[in-house]
Amino acid sequence: MTETKFERRRPPKFELIGGNLALDFVNTLDDRPSGQPKELLTNFYEVARFGEDAGILTGADVDRFYINIHLDPDEAGDAVRRAIHLREAMYAVFSALMKKQIVPQDALDTLNVYIRDSAQHTRLVQGEMPQNRGRCELRYNAMTSRYSAMLWPIARAAADLLTSSDMALLRACSSETCQWLFLDTSKNRQRRWCSMKLCGNREKVRRFYAKVKTG
Repeated sequence: MTETKFERRRPPKFELIGGNLALDFVNTLDDRPSGQPKELLTNFYEVARFGEDAGILTGADVDRFYINIHLDPDEAGDAVRRAIHLREAMYAVFSALMKKQIVPQDALDTLNVYIRDSAQHTRLVQGEMPQNRGRCELRYNAMTSRYSAMLWPIARAAADLLTSSDMALLRACSSETCQWLFLDTSKNRQRRWCSMKLCGNREKVRRFYAKVKTG
């Protein structure tokens, strides 16, 4: 059977503003503190779309999943549950450390399970590009080998960030209903919003109407 070739590329679906893969994945629950959070990963199609937007999966990888998902819907559904399980554990760990609180042990235990799973599916290979042949690169097994395979690099990204000095740059959006996480790499370390075109712009509009109302 000849393999079907796909050349199309879907437009981006997710706002990747975290500055780190793990933080972007944490932000797939929108309006988290509002009391009515919006789940952005309601099915495997959306999980795969995040993978494509974040560069974990190629467009061809996503197409392959889309074609074959009907063959194993239970595994696809389990991958969604695992994705949310990992995401919430990462949020609990990042949030506690950002607030200088004690990390919930169950969240840390959960994250460690995914980190170990990631390590079991990685290998070192010599760099292929001429500029990289003097060092090795970490590669993951085929990202379409399992529906939950795209969680491997996400868990690894969380581990790398949690053990790096970049944790000092971890911030939450100042919007009380948003609080997406991001790394503040701005020059003066004064970034307040997840994105100026999102929460930053809404705050500007709110202030404008408040000024008009009181003026």
